[in-house]
Amino acid sequence: MQITFTGHQLEVTDALRQFTKEKLDKLQRHFDRIKSISVTFTIEKLTHVAEATIHVPGTDLHATAESTNDMYSAIDLLIDKLDRQIKKHKEKELP
Repeated sequence: MQITFTGHQLEVTDALRQFTKEKLDKLQRHFDRIKSISVTFTIEKLTHVAEATIHVPGTDLHATAESTNDMYSAIDLLIDKLDRQIKKHKEKELP
């Protein structure tokens, strides 16, 4: 699984990268056929936005999460959304 990180108006630190990678590993346990993940972090005024696109065979899953607290809480919300999408995609895929 290849993960790419992009930061808009912020520097993607090693701590942020490591935290996100640990959270994304949770998704890998639910669905092992993930090809790649693109993660984008953005700060818009006081809002921290985390976006991710997961490339799986047959489709791409996309989610966006916002938080006014910090980027880490936005990542937590993002992972929850992606987890639900992956579980739903996995159920559709099974006969």
